[in-house]
Amino acid sequence: MPPTAHSVQALVHIQEWLQGDLEQVETRMRAIPLTFEPLKTAVDHLLRAGGKRIRPMLVLLTGRLYREADEAMIALAAAVEMLHTATLVHDDLIDGSLLRRGIPTLNAIWTPAATVLTGDYLFAYAASLAAQTENVRVMAIFARTLMTICEGELRQQFGDRAAMLDREDYFRRIYAKTAAMFELATEAAAVLARAPEPQVEALRRYGVDLGMAFQIMDDILDFTGEAQVLGKPVGNDLRQGLITLPVLFYLEEHPGDPVIDRILAGSSGDEDLIREAVERVRNSKAIAQARAEAEAFIRRSQSYLENLPEGPAREALRFLGELVLRRDH
Repeated sequence: MPPTAHSVQALVHIQEWLQGDLEQVETRMRAIPLTFEPLKTAVDHLLRAGGKRIRPMLVLLTGRLYREADEAMIALAAAVEMLHTATLVHDDLIDGSLLRRGIPTLNAIWTPAATVLTGDYLFAYAASLAAQTENVRVMAIFARTLMTICEGELRQQFGDRAAMLDREDYFRRIYAKTAAMFELATEAAAVLARAPEPQVEALRRYGVDLGMAFQIMDDILDFTGEAQVLGKPVGNDLRQGLITLPVLFYLEEHPGDPVIDRILAGSSGDEDLIREAVERVRNSKAIAQARAEAEAFIRRSQSYLENLPEGPAREALRFLGELVLRRDH
């Protein structure tokens, strides 16, 4: 389901509506008190890589359900995106990725030790931004999210093949990897906006399910996308020995597939095998089944918006779900 002209235009409309706030977020992210020039260059490199900024958009849209963004909400949006940036630095190092969004990763340029320390610095800066909200509950949510992300990565590092073949294990992995960050964006913003507690919970659940769908679509694109659009090689998860939802569905239909088995047994560096596996999954029912799972998460996320304040912010949050289902990178 490729992006339509309507969906692209609607996203641009949301970005234009939030432009002033997003510019303040970018300014806040770049206001790092750096005196060590190599570190400043590295951070500038990371921030230039950009992205859709969907996580700060979630913060800002959640806040706008209740009021215009203030300094605290801008700081929270910047904190969430900086936390996301920090996780990418460590993820790329762990995965050995040399490209992200078509731009060389930091670990492609620097030593592993320097890359880890840069990621650590960004985690600390993200925490300092969250502290600027002067809200203890927001800080607690931020800390909980960081712990969830780290624990999830460790579970993945120490997980075995049997565990990865379990669908519930997959959902736990993608919650820790992606959905927890979306949950942080919407729950913390609702707390900061002083939303009624039932609405804080509804927005938390909205963020979780939106994030789950976002990661499922990312895993689908690992098979259906094009390298020049993705900014990374197709089949990258298989190269890392990761079993994602499309592979789980494929193996349910083709148990004991010899190509997948060989890759998971240690042949993930064989490019011919990777290409063959990608073609097999791409041409199976697995892609449609995984997409249906993502759509179910989106529909449930949208149901949590029903009792929230009406207006353009709620409509934009609803539309973001449609955009997730139509993303091509």
